[in-house]
Amino acid sequence: MVVIRFQRLGTKKTPHHRIVVTDRRRAQASRVIEVLGYYNPSIKPVRVCVDESRLVHWISSGAKVSEAVQQLLKRTQKISLKSA
Repeated sequence: MVVIRFQRLGTKKTPHHRIVVTDRRRAQASRVIEVLGYYNPSIKPVRVCVDESRLVHWISSGAKVSEAVQQLLKRTQKISLKSA
């Protein structure tokens, strides 16, 4: 199953994340299918960048969105997942 989730990067106490498309069975730091964007909570204001057209493509192709990514997208109002 293909899933859209975070891939943690950065150092101790300064995390940042990539929003990636990957196989659910793979480890968090392993190979990904596609990078859709990034999320950096360590700076103020928080920086979020997502390729919305690719996100809609993957959701329409059957990819599941993780709970954390779904909450982030809802909070930043990047895209409504019900329309995808």
